[in-house]
Amino acid sequence: MTSVLYDAQGPRAKRRNVLYTAVFLVAIAALLWWVYKSLDDKGQLDWEKWKPFFGSEAWTTYILPGLKNTLIAAALSMVIALPLGAVFGIARLSDHAWIRVPASVVVEFFRAIPVLILMIFGNALFAQYSDVTSDDRPLYAVVTGLVLYNASVLAEIVRAGILALPRGQTEAAHAIGLRKTQTMTSILLPQAVTAMLPAIVSQLVVIVKDTALGGAILTFPELLASVSPMSSYYGANVIASFTVIALIYVVLNFSLTSFASWLEQRLRRGKKSTGAVLAPAAVGGAESAGTAV
Repeated sequence: MTSVLYDAQGPRAKRRNVLYTAVFLVAIAALLWWVYKSLDDKGQLDWEKWKPFFGSEAWTTYILPGLKNTLIAAALSMVIALPLGAVFGIARLSDHAWIRVPASVVVEFFRAIPVLILMIFGNALFAQYSDVTSDDRPLYAVVTGLVLYNASVLAEIVRAGILALPRGQTEAAHAIGLRKTQTMTSILLPQAVTAMLPAIVSQLVVIVKDTALGGAILTFPELLASVSPMSSYYGANVIASFTVIALIYVVLNFSLTSFASWLEQRLRRGKKSTGAVLAPAAVGGAESAGTAV
C-alpha cells in the first residue's frame, strides 16, 4: 500500500523501527540513570539542599525579588521595543529614500551588535552622561540594550510580515482611493499582525531570557542572579537553585507563548464572517426586485 507522500512500511521496516525505538529508549534511560547516580553520589539530591524551596524564606528573600526585577526589565523592554520596531519596519518600506535609508542603516547596525555589548555601552553612557544613580543604572542599561537590539529584530519581522501579504491587497486599497498611510494602518497591518504573531512572541521570549545577561555582567539583581547568594546561604545547593530558577523561566515563557496562541486563535476567529446567511427566498426576492427596476 502506497501513498502520495510515502510508501507504507513493510514487515521488515516495522521491525527495524521498533528496534531503533527500543534502543533509543534504553539509551535515554541509561543517561538519566547516570545523571541521577552522579547527583546522588555528590549529595545534590539530599533533602537538605531542596528543603529551602518548600519554605517562604528562599522565595521572599531571593527568588521573588529577582523575578520582580526580571519582569520589570522585560516589560519595559517589550513596551518600548514593540512600537519602535513597528515604526522602523514600516519606515524601511517607505517610498522616500530619506526615510527608508536611515531606517535601514539603524536597523542593520543594531541588529549586528550583540545585545551584551549594547548593555555595557548603555551602562557606560548612563554613568558618564546622566544623573542616574548607581542602583538604577543596571536596570537602565539592560533595558537600553534589549530595546536597541530587539527593536531592530522586530522591525525586520514587521517588514517581512507586510511584504508577505499578496500585492493585490495594496492595489485594491489604492484602487478605492486610500492613501499610503491609510492602506498601511487599515489594510496591511491588521492582516500582517496575525501572521507575525508567532515570530513576535519568539522575540519576546528572547527578551525575557536576555535579562539574565544584565545579572551576569552588570550586577543587575534579576532572577538568575539570585542563584549565587541563595546557594551560598543554603549550603552550596547550586544544582537545586539552578533547577528551580530554570523551572520558573519555563513557566514564564510557556505562559507567554500560550497567551500568544490564544490571542492568535481569537484574531483568526474574529476575521471570519459573522454575517447571517440569506435564505433562498430572500435572494430570489432581491433578484426579482432588481429585474423589475
